[in-house]
Amino acid sequence: MRLRVVAVGRPRLAYARLGVEEYAERIRRYAPLDLVFVRRGEELLPRAEGHRKVVLDERGRLLTTEEFYRRLLAWEGERVAFLVGGAEGHPEAVRREADLLLALSPLTLQHELALLVLMEQLYRVLTLRAGHPYHRP
Repeated sequence: MRLRVVAVGRPRLAYARLGVEEYAERIRRYAPLDLVFVRRGEELLPRAEGHRKVVLDERGRLLTTEEFYRRLLAWEGERVAFLVGGAEGHPEAVRREADLLLALSPLTLQHELALLVLMEQLYRVLTLRAGHPYHRP
């Protein structure tokens, strides 16, 4: 599985920037990862061309880590892009193109925190796939 994370804006908050960098490094031990930052929401779809599109949206489906793992396993061998909007969320066109609308929490998360949570969950799922003990039920 080839992963691409496309996010509006680079993290400016130190904890988010450092966390995203740390998890990107960890993820790359298990799967190819492209981390792409764009300036506006309209730039998300072109950067996800040719990928399955998982759009992070508070109105999306809430999945457990196990359900998220199974969903990604079903896409094994494909290119999957995760689209993270900015402070204003996503343009409607981005939501319409989603293969999966994914909510990380029923709470509204600040977009840099949402990016960090996504990166941690991708790492968790990849270590689960590899049989690593990081994930504990």
